[in-house]
Amino acid sequence: MNTTRSRQTVRLTLRLTLAGAVVAAAAAASTIVMVGPGQAVVVTEFGRPVKVLTHPGLAWKIPAPVEQTIPVDLRLRTTSSGLQDVGTKEGLRILVQAYVAWQVDDDPLHVEQFLRAGHSDPDDTARRLRSFIGSTLQVTASNFNLTDLINIAPSRARFADFERQLQANLYKQVLDTYGIRIVETGVERLSLPAETLAATVARMRTERETVAAQRTAEGLRKASAIRSDAARDAKLIAAKADEQVAEIEAQGREKAAAIHAKAYVLDPQLYTMLRSLDTLGAIVGPKTRVILRTDSEPFKALVQALPAAGTAAAPTPAPTDRPPGPRVLSSLQWNGQWLPIR
Repeated sequence: MNTTRSRQTVRLTLRLTLAGAVVAAAAAASTIVMVGPGQAVVVTEFGRPVKVLTHPGLAWKIPAPVEQTIPVDLRLRTTSSGLQDVGTKEGLRILVQAYVAWQVDDDPLHVEQFLRAGHSDPDDTARRLRSFIGSTLQVTASNFNLTDLINIAPSRARFADFERQLQANLYKQVLDTYGIRIVETGVERLSLPAETLAATVARMRTERETVAAQRTAEGLRKASAIRSDAARDAKLIAAKADEQVAEIEAQGREKAAAIHAKAYVLDPQLYTMLRSLDTLGAIVGPKTRVILRTDSEPFKALVQALPAAGTAAAPTPAPTDRPPGPRVLSSLQWNGQWLPIR
C-alpha cells in the first residue's frame, strides 16, 4: 500500500515538474523576440510603441499582454503608377507610366511613422503610393517641354533630368508622410494621345521645313557667290586674253610692215605684183565669176610681162581714137586650182 502511494506521489511530482517546465518554456518564449533579416519589430506596451528593433537577432520583452510585437517588412518593393495623363509645359497632353522602388526606412522613427499611418500591409501601401506618383508626375511634367522628353537629338533630350526631378519631388513627400524611402524612380512608358501626336507631327514637319528652307537659302547664296566669282574670273581671263591677242596682232602687223617695207625697197615692181596677187586671192574664190578688163589693176599683173632685170619698163602705148578691144583671160591657176574667169 505504501509502495503504491509512493509511486503515485512520484508520478504526480513528475507531472507537476513537466507542467512547470512547459509553463516556464511558454513564459520564456513569450519574452523572446526574434528579428529576421530585412525585417523590423516594433514592441508595443498596451498598444503604444515603446521600442523598435531593426538589427537581426534575439531580444527580450515583457510577456503578453503587457508587451506585444508587430513585424514590419523592410525589403525592397516596386510599384507602378499605370498610365497617367499629364500636361507638359507648353500645354500638350502626354501619357506617362512610372515605376517606384521603395522600402520602409530602417530609422526607428520612420518605422513608427509607417505604423501610425496604418500601412502595415505592403499592398495597401503600394495603392496609396500610386496616388502620390500620379500627382507628382503632373507637377514634374509641367516643368518640361515635350521636346525635352521626345527628341531625335540626344543633346537636347532631358529624360534623365525628368526622372531625377520626379524622384526628388516624391522622396521627401513620401518619407515625411509615410516613413517610406524612395530608392529609385524611372519611366516605364511614354506615349502621346491622338491630338498630341498630330500636333507633334505638325511641329516636327514645320521644323524640318524651316531647316530645309535655311539650307536651301544657304545653298543658293553659296551658288550665287560661286557664279559671281566665276563670272568675274572669266571676265578677267577674257580681258587678259584680249590684251595678249591685241599685243600679238600689233607685233605681227609691225613685223609684217617691216617685211613689206624691206621687200618694197629690194624690188618695188615685184612687190607691187605680189600685193596685187594677194588682193586677187582675197577677192576671187572657187565660184567667183568676174568680167573685167585685163589691163586694169590689179588684173594687169596677169597679162603684163615682168621686165628683165636692169632694163627699163616698156613705155605705155599712146591711146588711139578707138580703144582696142579687151583681152579676156579664160582661166587662171591660183594656189594649185584652175579658176575660170569670164
